[in-house]
Amino acid sequence: MTKLPERSRPRSLWPEMSDLFAGLPSWANIRPALGSHVIRVEDELKDGSYELRAEVPGVDPAKDVDVTVRDGVLTIKAERSEKKETNGHSEFSYGSFIRSVTLPVGADEDAITASYDKGILTVSVPVTQAHEAAEKHVEVQAAS
Repeated sequence: MTKLPERSRPRSLWPEMSDLFAGLPSWANIRPALGSHVIRVEDELKDGSYELRAEVPGVDPAKDVDVTVRDGVLTIKAERSEKKETNGHSEFSYGSFIRSVTLPVGADEDAITASYDKGILTVSVPVTQAHEAAEKHVEVQAAS
């Protein structure tokens, strides 16, 4: 009885995508090196109000959250600091978090309110029924 060699699985000339990135740090680990983390948000415009909900768990809203508005841009900044050092594994993010969003046309920047409950920051912005700006066409001239 002869033993035939086992057939190996044919390999592609192209490496697997995971092989290309093996040994490199993950994006989650690179973000802190770039400065700050992005705050995840959801928003909606309904009943004359723009409402933005931002995920910022584990912070003291009175001390660690700053909400500002300038020139139609709403910015949320938060800071979460680690309370104790551990030798275990953690996927929690600590440090500075920031997110800016452009407010809709007709937003009343002077009447913005914000509240915090169970890790969710809710920012409400009244929006007046501003008239839609007419579309303006700009003539494009050819260079001579």
